[in-house]
Amino acid sequence: MSTRILPAVGDADAARSLTTLTGQLPDAEPLAPVTDSTQLVDTLSRLAAESLDELPEVVVVHERIGPVPALELIREVALRFPAVGVVLVTSDASPGLFQAAMDHGARGLVALPLSYEELASRVQAVAQWSAGVRRHLGGERDTVTGAGGTVVTVSGAKGGAGATLTAVQLALAAQTSGRATALVDMDLQTGDVASYLDVQFRRSVVDLAAINDISPRVLADAVFRHDSGLALLLAPAEGERGEEVTDRAARHIVGALRSRYEVVVIDCGAQLGGAGAAAVEMADRALLVTTPDVIAVRGAKRTVRMWDRLQIRKAEETTVVVNRHTRSTEIQPPLIARITGTAVAATTIPAHFKELQGVVDAGRVHELEAKSTVKQAMWALAGELGLVRAADTGHKGGRLRGDRGAAGFRRRRDGTG
Repeated sequence: MSTRILPAVGDADAARSLTTLTGQLPDAEPLAPVTDSTQLVDTLSRLAAESLDELPEVVVVHERIGPVPALELIREVALRFPAVGVVLVTSDASPGLFQAAMDHGARGLVALPLSYEELASRVQAVAQWSAGVRRHLGGERDTVTGAGGTVVTVSGAKGGAGATLTAVQLALAAQTSGRATALVDMDLQTGDVASYLDVQFRRSVVDLAAINDISPRVLADAVFRHDSGLALLLAPAEGERGEEVTDRAARHIVGALRSRYEVVVIDCGAQLGGAGAAAVEMADRALLVTTPDVIAVRGAKRTVRMWDRLQIRKAEETTVVVNRHTRSTEIQPPLIARITGTAVAATTIPAHFKELQGVVDAGRVHELEAKSTVKQAMWALAGELGLVRAADTGHKGGRLRGDRGAAGFRRRRDGTG
């Protein structure tokens, strides 16, 4: 099998030299060189649109490529085209540059002036690595069938209404029932999913914002695998970076998640931004969490009307979830349905905060006891929404078979996911 090699060299003389040498490598198929970073990315994008198999196994980047610096270009190629191995050709073969190149995603470094033996050895190793990655990605692609998973957004009528806790418990219920589930924190400035689940992390949804073609490998690198089995895509630690996630980026991200997971639960918070609006518009079910008090219900009505004005979602396509419900409150679900013009979930969440206080303060809401009436209600809501496997649902208090309150989950504090 031949190895396709794409040189990215700005200097004409260096391009001729590199093309001549790569043409002499065994089983090599040199492609026409590209002369700048833009042309390289465009070429790879065009080939990737046709098929993964159309991409070259090896890209050789010359240190003087421009206008994007070589290391930044390598990072972009590694993120957007994870099946392509990149080799940096440079006159500086110092350990510092070698480490920097590896950190940016290069698979190897070749020193100038070029040596046939060194180039052949490095290209062969990178080509073998690329072939292995393609076999892995090809197998993952085969698992994606049908129209994709179910996307559910959870928004708050106002801050503190309980949207994040609801999103977390819905996702846990789906995952525990045996459905591959992703939980996304799209509350980009003030998201608390990581705090609720006691995780520290390096990557976030922002890392996917600039990538147009989110491959399974790139997506896997961005998510955090929680001890509960949930795949977490978290809000950035620096809230101001949330602006990098545009509505267009959010659509790409949600689409990629839908193709990989059976259930995708998205916490959109109480503030509407472009990314959250795109998620709500794309969702199969859009939930709006409110408490049964005047201020929150007014907030719910205001949100529903805003979604309708912006043509994000119609009122009748929105489901209101009543949190902290008691029988004694004057505002009951039927009244909320009339005020907002929405459907109201038959399952209400009881006002038993004492059950939650310990696990919320500890950031361990996944360890909420199975006997908790709040957990039972939220997991029953997951059943009402069709997020759990019917064969695995027990109808006793909304508990799922096999759930032992998550007490056996190991505590994980490192953020390498």
